[in-house]
Amino acid sequence: MTKATFLARRGRTVVDALIATIDANAILLSEIDGAIGDGDHGVNMRKGFTRAGQRFTVETDLAGGLDVLGDTLLTEIGGSMGPLYGTFFEEMARTALGHPEIDADLFGRMLDAGTDAILDVGGAGLGDKTLVDVLLPAREAYHASLAGGGAFADALESMARAADEGRDSTRDLVAKVGRASRLGERSRGVLDAGATSCALLLGTFASSISGLLEDMDA
Repeated sequence: MTKATFLARRGRTVVDALIATIDANAILLSEIDGAIGDGDHGVNMRKGFTRAGQRFTVETDLAGGLDVLGDTLLTEIGGSMGPLYGTFFEEMARTALGHPEIDADLFGRMLDAGTDAILDVGGAGLGDKTLVDVLLPAREAYHASLAGGGAFADALESMARAADEGRDSTRDLVAKVGRASRLGERSRGVLDAGATSCALLLGTFASSISGLLEDMDA
């Protein structure tokens, strides 16, 4: 069986898909954020992702696109999400740099690098009602699928499913970090906006990469 991979030079389509997902869900993300936060999560994310996309060139590949996205979010978007997502994408890009093909193992290392960076920068843990409640179970599900003999596409599907479950779990949690933590019990009963955007992004990684894998098999 041929090892499932996709060409890094075609990875621009993955980053374009991430940008499109944020653009399509910006209003929803701000509405969710408005329940227990400033209500600007979707607006800020759309601003950063759109600016990054405008800076891509015809040579932009997966690592390059993720690096531009990360740098834009890190340096030009305020609040907590800019630095967190900026660091996440920059570390993913650093891991992918120099690899002409992306396989299941490499993407797993990219996911690990981005997740570990957020854990280091943000200081949140599982159960604190943040995007960490999406990233940690999604990463675990991805690696568990591969360890169990699953193919690249299977692991991506498992990651996306766990991400959605992690997002939904934040509804019943009390915020422990960030501005929402001031609300205490009043933060319970609504989704976390960062967790919601993170689930959308991981789901988009899964669907867009799976599409590239199918094209390579065709």
